[in-house]
Amino acid sequence: MSAAYKEFSGLNLPAFEAEILAKWTEKQAFEKSISLREGATPFVFYEGPPSANGMPGIHHVISRTLKDLVCRYKTMKGFQVKRKGGWDTHGLPIELGVEKELGITKEDIGKKISVEDYNKKCREAVLRFKDKWDDITRKMGYWVDLNDPYITFKNEYIETLWWLLKELYKKGFLYESVSIQPYSPAAGTGLSSHELNQPGTYKDVKDTSCVAMFKAVRNEQSNFLFQQTNGNEIFFLAWTTTPWTLPSNLGLTVGANIDYVLVKTFNPYLHIPVNVILAKALLGKYFKEEGQDGDFEGYNDKVKILPWKILATFKGAQIEECRYEQLLPYEANSAAHTGGNPFRVLVDSFVTTEDGTGIVHTAPAFGADDYKVGKKYNIGILTMVDREGKFVNGLGEFSNRYVKNYKDDPGYVDVNVDISVKLKKENRAFKVEKYEHSYPHCWRTDKPVLYYPLDAWFIKTTAIKDRMVELNKTINWKPKSTGEGRFGNWLENMVDWNLSRSRYWGTPLPVWRTE
Repeated sequence: MSAAYKEFSGLNLPAFEAEILAKWTEKQAFEKSISLREGATPFVFYEGPPSANGMPGIHHVISRTLKDLVCRYKTMKGFQVKRKGGWDTHGLPIELGVEKELGITKEDIGKKISVEDYNKKCREAVLRFKDKWDDITRKMGYWVDLNDPYITFKNEYIETLWWLLKELYKKGFLYESVSIQPYSPAAGTGLSSHELNQPGTYKDVKDTSCVAMFKAVRNEQSNFLFQQTNGNEIFFLAWTTTPWTLPSNLGLTVGANIDYVLVKTFNPYLHIPVNVILAKALLGKYFKEEGQDGDFEGYNDKVKILPWKILATFKGAQIEECRYEQLLPYEANSAAHTGGNPFRVLVDSFVTTEDGTGIVHTAPAFGADDYKVGKKYNIGILTMVDREGKFVNGLGEFSNRYVKNYKDDPGYVDVNVDISVKLKKENRAFKVEKYEHSYPHCWRTDKPVLYYPLDAWFIKTTAIKDRMVELNKTINWKPKSTGEGRFGNWLENMVDWNLSRSRYWGTPLPVWRTE
């Protein structure tokens, strides 16, 4: 009896692979899997596009195998599955690659090279490895239409996006606002939450932290405090791990129901008498128990334990609208430039007593919570750092200094240390120390990220949040925990989607304004 199947004496996988691919090509297997199902219910598939400006890796093989499984399964179930390939050709990875090649930085665009020539270079770079991608796509047996892919820089694709934006605009879902977002001065762009959650973006770093002393101004709200000190100076204590944000300070935020104390003590650096305010629950961070009601008369700079005494206890709500003097006044950040009513004590629920002093230094330009509470109280906004990550002009000795070492300067002097030293000398710092914490870095440049105010265009996704949450519950998720947990939580806590980026090489936003 003759063998019904071909016999193999050894398993030569590459030869086996080549044989099957040749057979598929000869019989046009992929094309027939579509044409034989003409008229059947379509299952629509567009490849979530890879970038062809870099070489394919093993992770692409894994993800494409999973996509292929779904498409083959649906084909076997009788659907017509046209599978359109695509190429992602825009964005930061392309720009950084081109800048490295040309030996330029973001600041050089429009100076050393025109935007037009820069974009031309980007266009040349985007499909550099397309032949390698096509080759591995065929070799791994991934069935997708490579002859008619969608390409994100092509006008047909951009027009589709513009049409979608027009539809969203007609529904009232497109608007412009200021967004405090993670921003990479080294890359010159805002980062999405996805980019901020790339592996290795959070690094443990040692930063100079400072408990700054904000001098209270006597007014109707603070009168009850000054009565306890016989009119002597009072300072609000606020802790920060980013002293570079202090020139942009406009408010101090407390928790309405948190207990605060007014404490009589001494400045630990200058050893002069001071009265300070902080959360009662955090007294232990700054004062030793044995110093309570200690020897004030006998205190001098040799005494190791600070004497301290509680003069008053009160809720945060009682000091709302107290006023204080600007901590670091300069020409550039004078009160006239703030565009609001600053230097007041504000109340909000985001304040905790887990760390710091229970009083939050509030700079609306550099934090989402700060911006929100600042808007509520109309304290204005000051952005004393430019997009390169350095202080603006008009900030005295700190003018034009980088807030982090963005230029890899071996002689870089940490401006946060210098700010803290200045505050120490002026009786405006209660504690300065190194603080180790996890801090986000740009996944492309490995440099620290700042939270920064950027003009941005948003899609009002929150307007249809309830509907999406409802629809999510109808999906048969496998495993269930993904739909209910990770994805469900994301939907529940959704914010409006910021779709704009500070890009030269990207899809232009089709927004025109009349005067």
